[in-house]
Formats: sequence, C-alpha cells, structure tokens
Amino acid sequence: MTDDYTRTLPRKRMSAGLLLTDERGRVLLVEPAYKPYWEIPGGTVEADESPYAAAVREIAEELGLALTPGRLLVTDWVPPRPGRTEGLHLVFDGGVLPPEREALIRVPADELRGWAWCTEREAAARLPAVLARRVAAAARARAEGTALYLENGTPVG
Repeated sequence: MTDDYTRTLPRKRMSAGLLLTDERGRVLLVEPAYKPYWEIPGGTVEADESPYAAAVREIAEELGLALTPGRLLVTDWVPPRPGRTEGLHLVFDGGVLPPEREALIRVPADELRGWAWCTEREAAARLPAVLARRVAAAARARAEGTALYLENGTPVG
C-alpha cells in the first residue's frame, strides 16, 4: 500500500461561526477572554470535524445553546500574515434568537468576558475590519437569500 499523498498537501486554518440576530436585527457578538477584540460566536474547526458540526459545538460551548444552523452565508479566505497562516472562515445563518432563547444564554467565564447585541455600526466599532466586513456580508447574504464568497472580508465576483 502506498502512502496517502494528501498528507503532503498544504493545510489551512478553518473556523465556523453563526450570524445570530435579535428581533430588531442586531447581531450577537461575543467578547473572548483570550483576544483583544469581539467576534461572532464560533471558533476553530477541529481535525476530522465538519464546519457545520464545529458551528453547532461552538454555540453550545460559548452560549450554552443548542441551535441548528441554517444555510451557509459566507465563505471568506483570509491571506497569511506574520505569525498566522492563511485561513478559511465560514459563517452559517443562526437565525433570529427570540427573547425566551436569549434568556438561556450562559457564557463560560474562562472563555468569554460576555456578549452583546450590536447594530451594524456598533459591530463595526468592536470588530477588526476584516470581521466587520465578513459580518456585514453575512447579513447581506441573509437578506438577499444568497451566499457570498469573500477574500479578506471583501466580496469577489
């Protein structure tokens, strides 16, 4: 038997998250305890885990919620930078979270400082530029019933 040639192929970082909104259209952001900036709920796709399964797992871990993500809204390729490899980031539609489900949110203190509903302007102020573009694109894709391909947060094509 020969060695699996796929072991020699390049590897990419991958993450999956959810675009969750409230009934007013505000986006749910979380504040990680281990990063100096906010982001949408989600995280790293682990080895042998699908991006969809990662989104489900991360929402349960970060917010204490059992959610079934909807369709894929955004695929965003981010180029390498010093100290970081290139990455592929997927955003699924988390839907609208009604107040009774919001009341069930529980964040792990060792992982998150907290969470907040944010308008597009508030999200842009809390997120790094690439994440702000990704979240805005995900909201647009949801509103238009489409999916978008991005590179570094900017739609391509």
